Amino acid sequence: MNAPESVPSTEAQLRATPPHALVATAGRLLAERFGARDVTLLLADYALSVLQPVTSLPHTADPVSAHDGPAGTAFTAQKPVVEVTADPADQLVHLPITVRGDRLGVLSVRVPPTSADAGTVLRLGEVATALGHEVVTAGRDTDLYLQARRTRRLTLAAEMQWQLLPGRGCARDEYVIGAHLEPAYAIGGDNFDWSTGADHLTLTVTDGMGQGIDASLLTSLAVGALRNARRAGIGLADQACLADQAVFSQYGGKLYASTLLLRFDLATGAVRAVDAGSPQLYRQRGSTIERIELEAQMPLGMFEETLYEEQTFHVEAGDRLVAISSGVHGTRSATGEVFGEGVLRQVLSATRQTSPHETARSVVAGLMEHVGGEELLADAAVVCLDWTGRNAATA
Repeated sequence: MNAPESVPSTEAQLRATPPHALVATAGRLLAERFGARDVTLLLADYALSVLQPVTSLPHTADPVSAHDGPAGTAFTAQKPVVEVTADPADQLVHLPITVRGDRLGVLSVRVPPTSADAGTVLRLGEVATALGHEVVTAGRDTDLYLQARRTRRLTLAAEMQWQLLPGRGCARDEYVIGAHLEPAYAIGGDNFDWSTGADHLTLTVTDGMGQGIDASLLTSLAVGALRNARRAGIGLADQACLADQAVFSQYGGKLYASTLLLRFDLATGAVRAVDAGSPQLYRQRGSTIERIELEAQMPLGMFEETLYEEQTFHVEAGDRLVAISSGVHGTRSATGEVFGEGVLRQVLSATRQTSPHETARSVVAGLMEHVGGEELLADAAVVCLDWTGRNAATA
């Protein structure tokens, strides 16, 4: 008697699917296993304002809010939402899709009411997670999912900057990161970057001088040089030195990049820091908000062969760190009030209990309200990190 053939797992079937056909394959699997009648993948746009259905260009389906309604609630709260529809024969289950802490969007699945129980929703969520991982991988081979993340055409500078970013979130037991970059469709020189290892996390926020393509090229060089030095395994100060040399050799001091470099020891919470320019760092500990005062050193590329020195501070379980570019803290309202001197603290206090992702977005939303416009004239990069620490995480 022949042994029964094993059924390939969801992950295996998705991996075997052509990059552009992932949604169709997920729909077929969900129909076979859960009786799903309709499956829609919605991805968050660059501004984190809407969730847009994945379709080929030109997009014909209308986007939905990333903050309101059933799908928006699932995305913001990062929890499944079961929507009761007008048709008693089915219900819509909205499942957040997040890959290693990076929130991508929502998978909306129309299923019979019998398939909307807690156990089934949990299994649906596992399929959504598997699909998310494949979407990230498929982005190397198709533009379909990147196209779904934009509601209008990006400038070339913005296209270059988005390709530099590691994502908009990262999560491990020791920390959770949420980040936001605005204006999303016409950015110039702002960037954030991170890399995690077994025992350390390196985080940088960079503000390249200038606007448009010039700023984007400058930031690309600075971030590439920092990554190259980091991947060589050298210390934080030397990473800054090598990046400084790379930028100066190209621009001769005419253009430079302000950068904040942080390296966290995951076991102890000790943080090494190099403040090479204008990004600022705030810490929330309990109800106290304080700016971490670091020695201001020269931006990368301003002078030839600048030597940088590391400073240290410590984070404790429960701390929240918020790093912001000059486009955030230095922006003035119509009355001349600087955002970073008061309004920022109000926003941080009001969002203390929200996720790092929502806090980063709320800082940018508060900045827009501060300047009284729907779009910002300068780049604004915000990175929010909640620290748990290894001892607390493994206790």
